[in-house]
Amino acid sequence: MIEVNALNFQTEILSTSTTTPVLVDFWSASCSPCKILKPILEKLETEYGGSFLLATVNIDTEQQLAAMFGIRSVPTCMLIKNGQPVDGFMGAIPEQQVREFLDKHLEAAETAEEAPEESTEDLDDEALLERLQNVVNAEPENNNALFDLVRLLLQMRRYEQAHKAFAPAAPKISGVRIFDSLKRWMDAIDNEQNRPADMAKLETDIAADKRNFNARFARAQALMAQHKFTEALDELLQILMRDKSWNEDLARKTYVAILDIMDTPKPKVAEGQIPPEDETVASYRRRLSSVVLS
Repeated sequence: MIEVNALNFQTEILSTSTTTPVLVDFWSASCSPCKILKPILEKLETEYGGSFLLATVNIDTEQQLAAMFGIRSVPTCMLIKNGQPVDGFMGAIPEQQVREFLDKHLEAAETAEEAPEESTEDLDDEALLERLQNVVNAEPENNNALFDLVRLLLQMRRYEQAHKAFAPAAPKISGVRIFDSLKRWMDAIDNEQNRPADMAKLETDIAADKRNFNARFARAQALMAQHKFTEALDELLQILMRDKSWNEDLARKTYVAILDIMDTPKPKVAEGQIPPEDETVASYRRRLSSVVLS
């Protein structure tokens, strides 16, 4: 179990949930039902042996996080996968009901873990591409495999193939963040191919007006299209530091999309352990948290 606050929220919940479901328990020290539910959750986290991670948020001290999730009463539990809430429950429900809730969402993951997974570390791009295509063909609903396939095609600059491979994911964009992230990258690439950015002019415009967010975003999109991700993140941070919600959160959403694209597949670790995160990605996640949640 981990205690979550505004500073570690991005890393401990959003980042972790891309590999391990996170059950977030929103509680209050003055809440009697919270004290009944907490030991049940702790017991089940141990019993389920790393199938999910339990995180707690004290709404008395973390009111901003509670507001972000629309928490109106406690205890409230939300299950987070791939950075998005997928289900939840309110109140101190009995242990058996908590088990049924967890089993409904973790059964597929447990089944997948039983199958041995071959290492991809020694594969070249072509071999990895073939393997991912085979997985997608066999498991059309495997969102992670489809994400990895399209991302690899984009990394290899096979843009036409990437668009074709992405077609089954298009209807899911609004509900699956990693697909939204791919779409933002493909849109940036399409824009750059159709109308290349005048980088010199954009830099001149930015130098003349630090708050020229349109120019900054255009430069970030061009850098994103050119696979210069950290430079794009730095430009987007300049927007966020001056206006956290600029253009209906466009800068923040694009920043998160780039982090998804940069994030490398997690290595296998011992049961119950959380795999290490790429240091560059982790660093930029912390920067986003410090800016957005400050």
